[in-house]
Amino acid sequence: MNGKNAVVLVSGGLDSTTVLAIAKDQGYRVNALSFRYGQRHAVELEAARRVASAMGVDRHVIADIDLRAFGGSALTDAIDVPKHGSASELGEGIPVTYVPARNTIFLSFALAWAETLNASDIFIGVNALDYSGYPDCRPEYITAFETMANLATKAGVEGTSRFKIHAPLMTLDKAGIIRRGLELGVDYGLTHSCYDPTPEGEACGTCDSCLLRLKGFQKAGLVDPVPYKR
Repeated sequence: MNGKNAVVLVSGGLDSTTVLAIAKDQGYRVNALSFRYGQRHAVELEAARRVASAMGVDRHVIADIDLRAFGGSALTDAIDVPKHGSASELGEGIPVTYVPARNTIFLSFALAWAETLNASDIFIGVNALDYSGYPDCRPEYITAFETMANLATKAGVEGTSRFKIHAPLMTLDKAGIIRRGLELGVDYGLTHSCYDPTPEGEACGTCDSCLLRLKGFQKAGLVDPVPYKR
C-alpha cells in the first residue's frame, strides 16, 4: 500500500470501474470523481455510486457542470443516438456522441481536486483500441494534458508535485480490459455503459458503447451481466 491520494474519474462504466480497481490494487487512496454534466440520463451516475460504494473509495464527489448550455453532442443535445446492428457497422469518423472537450473539462476538474488533496496522480479510463474514435482518448492527448498540468498549477510551477495522468487501459482492447478487471475482482454487473437506456435502466444493445462492450465480453468468452432491452 503506497497510501498516496489519487483522483480517479469514475463514470459508472466498464472502463472507469476497471481503472478504479487498478488504482486500488496499486495501493492508492481513491478519491472518485463523477459528473452530472447534462447527459441524457442518470443511470450512469447511479452505477458510479454503486461502484464507488462497493469498492470502498475514500471519497466520492459528483460535480455539477451543465454542458447542455453548449450542446453539440447526442449526449447533451436533441440529437438522436446512432444505433447499429453490430460492431462491424461502426464508422471510422468521430461520432455525434462525442461531447466537445469533455475529457479536457473532466481532467481539469480532477487536476483542481488533486492539487487541493496534495495528490500527484490522476487516473482516467481512456483507451485507443476498442473505442468510439474520440480525439480525447489518444495517448498524445494524455501526454499533452500531463505537460499542461505541470505548467498550469502552483504545485507544478513550484516543484512541490509532479502530476501524472495514468491511463492504464490505453493499449488494451475491451476483452483485455474485462479480463484485467475480473482478475481484480470487479463486478461488472454494477456498471452501466449504454448511451440511450430504457426508462427502466436497461441497456439498448445497439448504440456504439453497448456494441463495443458486448464485443468485448464475447471476445473474452463471457456473458455481459447487465440487463439489455429485449
